Amino acid sequence: MKNWKVVLISIAGVVCIAGAGMFGIQGSRNHAIALEQAVETSESDIRVQEKRRIDLLPNLVDTVKQYDKHEAEVLQAIVDGRSNTSDIENVTTAITAVAEAYPELKSNENYKQLMTELATTENLIAQYRSAYNKQVGAYKQYVKGFPARVFLSWTGYEMQEYERLDYGAPVDAPTNLFGE
Repeated sequence: MKNWKVVLISIAGVVCIAGAGMFGIQGSRNHAIALEQAVETSESDIRVQEKRRIDLLPNLVDTVKQYDKHEAEVLQAIVDGRSNTSDIENVTTAITAVAEAYPELKSNENYKQLMTELATTENLIAQYRSAYNKQVGAYKQYVKGFPARVFLSWTGYEMQEYERLDYGAPVDAPTNLFGE
């Protein structure tokens, strides 16, 4: 009877150790898959910001251009009104009317807002690229490290070939936004 208890405890111990080993090996695979997902999410974040850039910036530039055109027309009308009349009172009335209709003729504020938006967008893209590179580094470190490398090969896990992004300016970065 005594031997029977020892055998049963030994079998239970072997089963527990085997189960823990299986969970450990599968845990390595699950962790690698979670790191893959983090890399893919980081890559998606970059694409979202690049799409934001493509959608937002040309519209902002068009708005600034239209406002500049409008401001130039208003100022030209004032200059024309001043040169076509010798009556200073009419010119003063025209300037006052314009000032009331358009209290601030300052397109420089639009340019400041555009530059702020451009800087924010480019900074976000840079941050997301950096986060992507960190995720790729964490993934590579994990799948190449011991014992994960061994466990992953036992489960048939195929390592992904992620490459870190370089920080050269992309070909499609906005340039010459105000060129005609």
